[in-house]
Amino acid sequence: MRPRLALVPGEPAGIGPELCVRIAQQAHAARIVAIADPDTLLLAARAIGLPLRLRDPDANAGPGEIAVLPLPNTVATVFGKPDPANARVVIDALLLGARRCLDGDADALVTGPVHKAAINAAGIAYSGTTELLAAQAGCDVVMMLASVGQSRDPLRVALATTHLPLRDVPDAITREALLRTLRILDTDLRKRFGIARPRIAVLGLNPHAGEQGYLGHEEIETITPVIDALRSEGMHLIGPLPADTAFLPRHLADCDAVLAMYHDQGLPVLKHAGFEDAVNITLGLPYPRVAVDHGTALELAGTGRADPSSLLHAIAVATAMAQTARASTTGSRP
Repeated sequence: MRPRLALVPGEPAGIGPELCVRIAQQAHAARIVAIADPDTLLLAARAIGLPLRLRDPDANAGPGEIAVLPLPNTVATVFGKPDPANARVVIDALLLGARRCLDGDADALVTGPVHKAAINAAGIAYSGTTELLAAQAGCDVVMMLASVGQSRDPLRVALATTHLPLRDVPDAITREALLRTLRILDTDLRKRFGIARPRIAVLGLNPHAGEQGYLGHEEIETITPVIDALRSEGMHLIGPLPADTAFLPRHLADCDAVLAMYHDQGLPVLKHAGFEDAVNITLGLPYPRVAVDHGTALELAGTGRADPSSLLHAIAVATAMAQTARASTTGSRP
């Protein structure tokens, strides 16, 4: 059976709707149901000059068609101009897509870019979709970005901390948090990616991984003890490694994922390796969730110039993750 994906375009005034129109022009290995405002999808199709036929959620849509679970906007969409009046619909679409996964009506969730400022301007406390989905599911999660272009082996970078001011990062890297993060990372690499014994490179926090305490003590007091404890449980961990050399090709060849201690320690390298090929994966949820790794690009909305590569990769990765999870449950090969 083809995996069933719930697709949420995100901010209606951004490029999400037209990206959905673009991916609807071709066949996919999964059945995709967009949870969206039908009028916005049709508006996007007209704006970029592509055909689009809306189908019922249970329909087997072909090229030029998309199955839609309608969730009408509060006010009409104007591309490039987010309206806080539509923020509640954006949040409801994300929660509905996730609920379909939790209830078994979908096998994975794919999400487009949202506009945080518009959501918060509507009086909705929102720090990110990752946090929203984690709260709904009642679980701890880990953010991992992956560059998955066809011309290279996947580069996977998970984060021990996410969107924190740099001065708050050291206090957030506790033994308990690091243990939890590495266990989630190891578990999902096995379950969602089919890697029997993941090799995870763990970065240090400080320059030169602390240089034996001369440049900081976090490696000695926190990171190394956690690595040693998890190695005793059978995990294959490498590190702590200096971040300035850990991404050399000869080092990456020996690992399946890298755990960076903070956002800008690992993600600039990944995005330099292939920004258009990057996707954002939430680990630890009861279902696969993959997001595009770009923003709403309001200046491009409705122009037809938005690149759909990240959304296409997100769909492909979510499909593969759903297939691997299904195979691990049934004992069959994906």
